[in-house]
Amino acid sequence: MLNRFAMLIVSTVLLVYASAVGVLYFSQRSLLYFPDPTFHAAATLGVDGFRDVRIRTADGETIVGLHKPADPGRPSVLYLHGNAGRMPHLVERMRRLGEDGRGVLVVAYRGFSGSTGSPTEEGLAEDARAAFDFLESEGGDRIVLYGESLGTGVAVRLATERRIAGLVLDAPFTSTAAVAASLYPWAPVSTLMKDRFPSDERIGRVSAPLLVIHGDADGVVPFRFGEALFRLAPGTKRFVRIPGNGHAGNLEAAWSDVRAFIEAAAKSF
Repeated sequence: MLNRFAMLIVSTVLLVYASAVGVLYFSQRSLLYFPDPTFHAAATLGVDGFRDVRIRTADGETIVGLHKPADPGRPSVLYLHGNAGRMPHLVERMRRLGEDGRGVLVVAYRGFSGSTGSPTEEGLAEDARAAFDFLESEGGDRIVLYGESLGTGVAVRLATERRIAGLVLDAPFTSTAAVAASLYPWAPVSTLMKDRFPSDERIGRVSAPLLVIHGDADGVVPFRFGEALFRLAPGTKRFVRIPGNGHAGNLEAAWSDVRAFIEAAAKSF
């Protein structure tokens, strides 16, 4: 009787565990991406100098963006947003990055802000390539990538595929699998995760100058992940620790460092 009861308990625990793992597996992309499909036109956002653009990707999707051309001789910034990116939330960043004649392109990944399709790691990589090629076609010849949170994984990959002037990583991680494993230590995340964004495996192939900015009170992507990725990076690099800052507001807190980095990277390109 006791053995039968023990077997029942073990079977129940295993069933609950398997169910929990199954829920994680089948809902993983809804836990990683938070797309808002609402389109916001440049005219409604009040960002002077920006225009709406639509860019066709190699796999047939259409991504929307906001573009401000660079003044002659000035660099351009390609901004790759986080997993819950919203154009209205990025207005102040567009203004800052576009100061002093710099060009800016902010694109919404597939499924976000009026772009077609649904987000996946490979899909976001296609979006970034299409955005970079568009920016080059519009005269951007000294392009600095700015990746925010999830966008750092997109930016690191793009930096291994295109010739860039510099790379800014705002609250980066080694991989999304590593972050997920820290949140769900009881689940076999490394086996189950589809979209891993392995920046730790790619950063060694980035030859452009690197700036990492990270708040040391970040509760979304813990500070240690940014430190670990920075240690793996080769070449010219700088790490800016932002004391007491969480996951948001790093660009604003470290704006003087970001601006100086963009200008220096473009000048030496």
